[in-house]
Amino acid sequence: MQTIAASELILNSRGAVYHLDLLPEELAPWVITVGDPDRVKEVSKHFDRTEVERQHREFITHTGWLGSKRVSVVSTGIGTDNIDIVLNELDALVNIDLETRRTKETLQSLHIIRVGTSGSLQTDIPVDAFVASTHGIGIDNLLHFYRHEPNEEAQAILQAFITHTQLNNPLPYVTSASVGLLKNFVQDFHQGITVTCPGFYAPQGRVLRLGLAFPELVEHLHSFQLGRHRITNFEMETAALYGLGHLLGHQCLSLSAIVANRRTLQFSKDSNLLIKKLIINTLQTLDSL
Repeated sequence: MQTIAASELILNSRGAVYHLDLLPEELAPWVITVGDPDRVKEVSKHFDRTEVERQHREFITHTGWLGSKRVSVVSTGIGTDNIDIVLNELDALVNIDLETRRTKETLQSLHIIRVGTSGSLQTDIPVDAFVASTHGIGIDNLLHFYRHEPNEEAQAILQAFITHTQLNNPLPYVTSASVGLLKNFVQDFHQGITVTCPGFYAPQGRVLRLGLAFPELVEHLHSFQLGRHRITNFEMETAALYGLGHLLGHQCLSLSAIVANRRTLQFSKDSNLLIKKLIINTLQTLDSL
């Protein structure tokens, strides 16, 4: 078994993974990810007790107990590039021996739930609603740097999506949620495909001072349908979370609070209250599992 070089898996002076500044014993098997670092304390304040608090750059982690379940909440920042860092380092903490720098013989599967915000692409999914993502379609390029092979369902969705939207550079990719986690988030949740974009403005069809290369993007995403599949919302992390999670053997789910509706041009009147409600809903469900 090959030893992973110091340049490939960077550890800091206390032997923790570099970006997250975590040691293996500081991570729980259940992980909630949030984009905003300030949102970490909004999750951990509901813990019965907190035993670890670490911070490096935008990556903040609190680990504690929710009833009898040990849980970590980790801030990722925005975008698929940060998801690449977070997912790989979370996996390294449980599946690589940091002292020998070798992959462990017995691999561990984490349960990772993203709790974030998103924009709706359907008029029947209003602001202040919740969405649980059945799939992620990435129109960024992250997963193409990893060897991956889409299954038959993903391939069918991908081909239909490319035909409908004419988005093929970079080639989109399709990934799916953990069915075992998704089944617990049905009540109070819309379900559907989430598109993951590589930016917030033009990549999501917003116009400020620059013109759009794809002016019909929002309309094409709104009108896509393949059997029971339709695109419900878009944001900037889900497809990467699902893709890397699947390749690494982890169970992942993305939950979104809808703060904007891009069809009706509405924005939530209290997005902070909305995300707090989603956090409580998520923790209550997790505590019951």
